[in-house]
Amino acid sequence: MQSPENPPETQPDPQWTILKILQWTTSYFKSHHIDSPRLTAEILLAHILCADRIDLYLKFDQPLTKDELGIFKTFIKRRVNREPVSYITGGREFWGLDFKVTPDVLIPRPETEFLVEESLKLIPTGISSGRFRVIDVGTGSGAVIVSLAVHRPGHVYFASDISPGALKIAFQNAASNNVSAEIRFFAGELFHPLNADDQKFDLIVSNPPYIPNSQINGLAPEVSRYEPRLALDGGAEGLEILARIIRDTPEYLKEKGVLMLEIGFDQMEHITHIVREDGRYSGLKFIQDYSGHNRVAIMHRG
Repeated sequence: MQSPENPPETQPDPQWTILKILQWTTSYFKSHHIDSPRLTAEILLAHILCADRIDLYLKFDQPLTKDELGIFKTFIKRRVNREPVSYITGGREFWGLDFKVTPDVLIPRPETEFLVEESLKLIPTGISSGRFRVIDVGTGSGAVIVSLAVHRPGHVYFASDISPGALKIAFQNAASNNVSAEIRFFAGELFHPLNADDQKFDLIVSNPPYIPNSQINGLAPEVSRYEPRLALDGGAEGLEILARIIRDTPEYLKEKGVLMLEIGFDQMEHITHIVREDGRYSGLKFIQDYSGHNRVAIMHRG
C-alpha cells in the first residue's frame, strides 16, 4: 500500500478495487483530520462512478480505471485542502431535491429546512382561496424558493439576489427541478428592484448573512476559505442585514402578511429588540433547530 504522499492513481493495476481505495482514502482522511472520513470517501467515489453509495459495496471488488483513479486523486487533494464536499461534487440535497452548488452560493444547510417547513405551513396546498405571493430575498442557490415552488405549485414566486453568479445558479436549480416558469428572478440588493406601490407579498422569506464579520475568519476552513463572504457577512454584530430586512419588509407585505428569517443561534434577544423597536409587527415567535437553537424568526405585519 502506498503512503499518503503518493496517492494510488499511478498504480492502475487490479489491486485498486473499490473496497481497497475506500480503505486507503479513509485512512488518509483520518490522518488529515477530515470529518466523517469513510462517508466522505464514499460520497466522492460514488460521484466519480455515477453510482449510489450502496452500489460501491455491491461492486466492492471492481478495480478502478486509470482515469477514475486520477480524478479521485484530485478529489482527495481538494478535500484535504478543506474544500467542501458539495463544491467538489457540485451538488447538495435539500428538502429531498437535488441542487447545483458552486462557490458563488452558500451550501444549503439542514437548519434552513426549518425555514421551508414553516413556510409550507402557511402556503395553501391549492389555489382555490387565491394565489399566494412569496418572495425569497437573497435566494443564493435558490434552495428555499425552489423547494416551496415544487411542494406548493400554482402560487406566485419571486427570488432576488445581489450576486449575478448566485442568480445564475438559482435559475439553473429552478430549471432542473422543473419550476423555472413558476419563479421570477431579479438582481438587486434586498428589496431595491421592487416597487412598494404594486409589489405586495403574503410571505417574505430570507436566509440573509448573519455572521459577525470579525468571526468569519475563525470559522471552519470549509466555510471561511471557500463559501462566499457576501453570503456570510452580517456586519459588525451580524445583525446589519437582518435589521434592514425587518425595517424594509412592511412596505412590501400585505396586511397580516408574514416575514420569516433564518437567524444566528444566539440572536433571538437582538431580533426581539429590533422587532419591538420597529413597532409594526405582531405575533413574533421563534422556531428551534435540531440542536435546540432558535433558528427561524416569524413575525406578522400589523
